[in-house]
Amino acid sequence: MGSGANRAVVGSVTGTGVLIEVRSVGFRPKYVKVFNVSADNAAGEWLEGMADDSAFKTITDGTVSVIVADGIIPLSDGFSIGVDADLNVDTELIRFLAIE
Repeated sequence: MGSGANRAVVGSVTGTGVLIEVRSVGFRPKYVKVFNVSADNAAGEWLEGMADDSAFKTITDGTVSVIVADGIIPLSDGFSIGVDADLNVDTELIRFLAIE
């Protein structure tokens, strides 16, 4: 259950190309945005009510699509980033925003 306060956590992880669990958030987020700020410059967003493992994905040229696999999954204390080839690339920097 949420605290009633809107908390936001920002941070970063390094892409691995395999599923990444970000458990440092401390709550189950209602909104998550991840940015691959390296070569791909892609972003993924997940909102409460969307299917787990999905995301709205925006790539460098501005194309927006809905991915239904390999996206973002909310967890009780954070979220995971799937293996989407634009969002989670081995050794590339991923910044994130999670909001309760």
